[in-house]
Amino acid sequence: MHLRELQKLVAQGEGFRLEFKRKAAHPDKIMREVSAFANSGGGHLLIGVDDNGEIPGLKYPDEDEFVLKQAIVKHCPAIQYELHRTVVSPNRQVLVFHIQPSQAKPIYVIYNFKRNTGRAYVRVADKSVQASWEMRQILRQIDLPQPVGFSYGENEQKLVQYLAQHPTIDVDTYAQVASLPRKTASELLVRLTLANLLKIVPDEVRDTFAMRENLD
Repeated sequence: MHLRELQKLVAQGEGFRLEFKRKAAHPDKIMREVSAFANSGGGHLLIGVDDNGEIPGLKYPDEDEFVLKQAIVKHCPAIQYELHRTVVSPNRQVLVFHIQPSQAKPIYVIYNFKRNTGRAYVRVADKSVQASWEMRQILRQIDLPQPVGFSYGENEQKLVQYLAQHPTIDVDTYAQVASLPRKTASELLVRLTLANLLKIVPDEVRDTFAMRENLD
């Protein structure tokens, strides 16, 4: 990536597909962005760029590249990415990690190496948030070739009636409205999302669901 292309990219500001990091400090935390991009359609991780859009670059890019590559191998081995360097001054460079969208979602950041378990993240605006159980189920099934169907019964009717009067609903509210066990309510919301009737809105505190026609 040439300097002018980098400057044009940075001018967009951090967002759904773009994250800035001044340095590769705390590389294990940076893996959240790596996981989120892989689970959310891909994105660019720029190392050597401040949050305010200034581009100081890295004086020792080899060190930052090494620690981030090691972190990816350790915490996100399933990640696919391309790495480029952009010279921003005679002794400063920016590392440009282009994280590819994963075909095997969800991508986890591995923390428990004995059990090979961790947490998955998704991108919400310019943040990377932990994926809920519902979000992980949707990620796991959303690219399946066979479409998901559903039957329109009493539980679905109660949901549609509620969403006709409220913009969104969460799992606990749906369980209460439809007098369902929480697990059943969760599974129904996932199925209706996969059937394209609903759209999930991830959040750091609690995911919500809305009629897709109200969000598109």
